Amino acid sequence: MTDILGRVGNILRANINAMVDSAEDPERMLDQLIRDFTNNIHEAEQAVAETIGNLRMAEEDNQKAHAEADEWGAKARAAAGKASQLEAAGNAAEAARFNDLAKTALREQINFEKQYQALDVTVVQQTKLTDELKDGLNKMRDKREELVHKRDELVARSRMAQAERQVQESVQNINVMDPTSDLARYEEKVRRDEAMARGMAEVSASSTASQFEQLQDYSDNAEVEARLAALKGADEGATRAAPAPAQESAADQGTQPGG
Repeated sequence: MTDILGRVGNILRANINAMVDSAEDPERMLDQLIRDFTNNIHEAEQAVAETIGNLRMAEEDNQKAHAEADEWGAKARAAAGKASQLEAAGNAAEAARFNDLAKTALREQINFEKQYQALDVTVVQQTKLTDELKDGLNKMRDKREELVHKRDELVARSRMAQAERQVQESVQNINVMDPTSDLARYEEKVRRDEAMARGMAEVSASSTASQFEQLQDYSDNAEVEARLAALKGADEGATRAAPAPAQESAADQGTQPGG
């Protein structure tokens, strides 16, 4: 049962894929591919822009931390110098106050130094990431341009293939050697009509010749009859024109010698 269901599934998938392939329009599919790729580039541009913005903020924070550390360092040096002057003058209480100020300034300096040290690492990392994203984005843009040019080439080839296929189909449809084509059937009908016309002409010619033959036979018979009648008439005339034979009388017969 499992094998049968698997085979049925394969048949269904094959039929569906065949339907999708037959329904695909290369031009539309390529246009959709370019739109999808353009949308991906737009999303990548937003991501790169956000990364660059974060990098610029980190750089600004880093510069600010460096400046704050330098400023608190200068304050610490000033307070420590003042404390030294007061200690030399014997004013211990006032010197202690300036020492405390110097320590406070040093603590702030240390905090800002830690900040910019961490920001230095962040800036380096984000700068590297940003460069990689920029390079990837530029490659995507180059790939999109290549895809656009390839799309134009493929669309042109597809249209040429369709035109050639239509021409070949048209040629096949009008192939005079194809017995199933309309032209062949029309030609066969014309040939049959021509043959029928020739047959009718032969039949007509045969009938006319037969009539002339009958007429000739009648003429021949009439001439025979005429000549026969002429012959008979000539014999009768000759018979009437000839004299009757002389009859010997009995006296003449008696006087002949040797009687």
